Amino acid sequence: MVEADVAACLYEGAKAGDGNIRIVDGDMQTIMAGLACGEPNTISWDILKNHTDTFISAPDWAAAEGMRMLAAPIKGDTPVTSGESGAAPFGVLASIMKDDSCQALREHLGLNKDSKVLLFSTEGDTDPDRYKAIVWEGKDR
Repeated sequence: MVEADVAACLYEGAKAGDGNIRIVDGDMQTIMAGLACGEPNTISWDILKNHTDTFISAPDWAAAEGMRMLAAPIKGDTPVTSGESGAAPFGVLASIMKDDSCQALREHLGLNKDSKVLLFSTEGDTDPDRYKAIVWEGKDR
């Protein structure tokens, strides 16, 4: 489960480990506007807390990296136009696979070079100007 770090209510609830909902408030400045809620849906939290193995609090740069990688994939793969919230899981997955400091997490998730992972991008370029700034100009905000 991936969510914006400034609104990581699911992550905070999982970290607490008591099954209770956590609400994150304050300034939720993030490019992942679709994930800047700060309060989980009570029905989905009941399901997620019992069936999700890993909760990740993702910074904006991970979403931006995911957007860029999806827009310009390796040769032979089809480009995907994904907005910030939709690309966050891909950016996080890429970081987990590339960053040596994530070795324990890779092992926990059972990920290796032969893994096949299904991700859902939940949005396209809902703000074409911001999409261009992130993908073409390399901005993270």
